[in-house]
This record gives sequence, structure tokens and C-alpha cells, in this order.
Amino acid sequence: MRIVTFHANGDVRLGLELGDVFIDANRACACMLKMQGDPAPERLANALLPSDPLSFLQAGARAMDEARRVLAFVTNHREELKDCLVPASSVKRLAPVPRPGKIICVGRNYYDHVSEMKRDLPRIPVIFAKLQNTVCAHGDVIPFPRVSDQLDYEAELAVIIGKRGRDISQEKALEYIAGYTAYNDITVRDWQQRTSQWLQGKSFDKTGPMGPALVTVEDIPDPQNLSIRLWLNGELRQDDTTRNMIFSVAQLISFISQVMTLEPGDVIATGTPGGVGVAMDPKGFMKVGDVVRVEIERIGVLENCIGEA
Repeated sequence: MRIVTFHANGDVRLGLELGDVFIDANRACACMLKMQGDPAPERLANALLPSDPLSFLQAGARAMDEARRVLAFVTNHREELKDCLVPASSVKRLAPVPRPGKIICVGRNYYDHVSEMKRDLPRIPVIFAKLQNTVCAHGDVIPFPRVSDQLDYEAELAVIIGKRGRDISQEKALEYIAGYTAYNDITVRDWQQRTSQWLQGKSFDKTGPMGPALVTVEDIPDPQNLSIRLWLNGELRQDDTTRNMIFSVAQLISFISQVMTLEPGDVIATGTPGGVGVAMDPKGFMKVGDVVRVEIERIGVLENCIGEA
């Protein structure tokens, strides 16, 4: 199942992808319940399948199961429920989680990237945070910073947490995932390298695009077996597989949960492969007008243009 967030008629709505249309999940749930004879379908739909993406994730497995039920029902009753369908091309797509509680990123987590940066292999995961101001979506314009000319890309698999947990074992870690999406950890390199703390170079506005959808776990049974690629203006810059992570998704969730409680809607960006611009000779940084494209197997394409700030 592919879950999207979109903006329509002034509202943020949770959607389910169905070909080239989005199902307005909450509205479709209410229509389904009405067709089945429920006396208060809107009220029940708000409880079962909230229209707000974070509320949906906080509702847990019950809401996820209801979304699957709605998707199946709409697929079989498409004509009767056509008013619940929105052409994808007619609405603004948002990040799968527009306001995540936490964005936890992982550095130096692919062997080739550690090698190209001339670093030692980490003994434990290197984690840092990005802030909510960085969040943007597939298709958004990334503002080129006024204070630097070293804007770099980092294609990453992102994990979206679906269940609250602390001190999670590696064996149970994947049970805490709602789904996966593509992420680009865009970095202002000279600001990142000014100090030993990376926050300032990682937290410029709209430098954390994610999307195009949250792909649920049943469609990605093994997160360690996905191809991950990035193109800049059509030139392939990064080409790897999640098999080459130093620390697996399960190891990362377990480790991070020893530090902090993970909550539904938290995002974990799991690190980037080799091929970043700062490691090239000459440097391969992005500039205004560039188009950067991340593609992850089973998830799809996350594409953004670099524009004036």
C-alpha cells in the first residue's frame, strides 16, 4: 500500500494511491460506512481513519488495517465512490509526514561512502538530527543558500516509525515500522564542516525532501535488499544497494531507541552511499537550475529542482 499526503481545498489530506489518482482516505471511509448502513459514518470515519497523517500513524495498526480495507473497497466500487478520488496531477503532494516529531539521520553508514570520505569505519552508528524546517516534498524547489556554494546531495532510505518504543531489540525492530520513503539529506558542506557538530550544515530550510509516498511494510519485506540511486541533471552519481549498509535498519532502530523513545511519525534517514559531490574531483556540488532525482526500488522517484533562495 502506498500512502500519500496532499493539499486540496485548503486542507491537508491523507491519501491512498490508486494508479494515477489519490483516494481521499477519510472521505472514502465515511462513504464506505454509509453504504454499509452506519448511522454516523463521518464521526466513525474520523475515529477509524483520521485525515491528518500524524494522527493516522498515532492510531497504529487499527488505522492501517482500515486503510487497507478502504483501498480494497474503493477498488471494487470505483464508480460509486468516484467523488472520493482526486487526480494526482491536480493537487499538491506533501511530504508523507509533513511535521515529524523527530528526524534522526545516520552518517557514515555505507562502506563506499566511508571510503570516499577517508574516514574510519564507525564502531557504533553516527546519529544526528535535522529539524522540521528542512521538511519538503517531491516536486518542491530547494532554495540555494545565499551564504554558500557547496550544496550537496545524499540519497537515503528513510524509515517512518509506526509504534512507540524504547529499548527495542533488533529482533523486534522491524515491527515498529509503518513504512519507508525516499529521502535526500541535502547538505551545505562548508557549514557542516565548520565545527564538529553537523547541525548547522544539515538544517537549512527545505534541505530534507522526502517522498513520493510512504510504502507500507508488506510491500517491502526486506529493507536490506533495495537498490538506491541518484541522478543530477541526468548523470548517475550514486548507485548502490541497502545491502551495503554498515548498520542495518533493525540495528539502527534498536540503537536509537536506547537513546530516545521513538514515536509514530518519527523519521530515520539511514545514511547515504558513495558518490556525493564533495568527494569528487573536481567537486560536484549542485547549482541553481539543477534537477536532483533519487530513486529507491519499490518506493519510486523523489525529484527536486534547485532554485534561488
